[in-house]
Amino acid sequence: MFKEWWNSLSESLIAAGALVRFLFRLLINSPRAFLRMDLIVQQTYNSGALSLVIIMLSGLFVGMVLGLQGYQLLQRFGSEEALGTAAAIGLVKELGPVVTALLFAGRAGTALTSELGLMKATDQLSAMEMMAVDPIRRVVVPRFLGGVIAMPLLAAIFSMVGLYGAQLVGVQIMGVDSGSFWSQMRASVGIVDISEGIVKSCVFGIACSAIAVYQGYYAAPTAEGVGRATTSTVVTSAVVVLFLDYLITAAFL
Repeated sequence: MFKEWWNSLSESLIAAGALVRFLFRLLINSPRAFLRMDLIVQQTYNSGALSLVIIMLSGLFVGMVLGLQGYQLLQRFGSEEALGTAAAIGLVKELGPVVTALLFAGRAGTALTSELGLMKATDQLSAMEMMAVDPIRRVVVPRFLGGVIAMPLLAAIFSMVGLYGAQLVGVQIMGVDSGSFWSQMRASVGIVDISEGIVKSCVFGIACSAIAVYQGYYAAPTAEGVGRATTSTVVTSAVVVLFLDYLITAAFL
């Protein structure tokens, strides 16, 4: 029992070390990638714009649920006017970055992993190496940077749409005063709260994008290997995002 647990722990640490080394390799090659902005723009579109529908729909419904639950909770204390503050802080600091990262891993992350895995299975990456073209610099880094750029933008859109959903339920349905909703929100949400959300979304973008391209680049060149790498991308990204969310929240406190 102890031996199995130790072997599992050792494999996890080795995998984490390999991922960190791969991330450093991506960061070292990132400055040169900006010489080919067309590749980065294309990958930002693939990771960001193509995820807008699920991000906006999820943000709307999360905001509406937050409006309902927040109103019921604040009504017990006679503080319904503070619904805007509660919704804004919850979305900007926590729900916006975290839920966006989880959705990003499920939509864009799996697409990146399966694309790179398929390129490896069909020997496209090996062909680039034979032609003296570095696949990390030419293929992997633009996809990594596209995800890193797209994540904060998607998180901001999620938070804005979520605030609209909370306002739609709180003001239009529950009857909270519109002036109190927006004025208390503007007075209570500060730069520190917004900065925390920005930092989280940027860190989550780096983590999810690095995990996705790592799993795809090192996937076994078989159909089963690509499917396993895609599943591992979602699971690993979810665990890492929640772990980093705790660390960043504790650091800001």
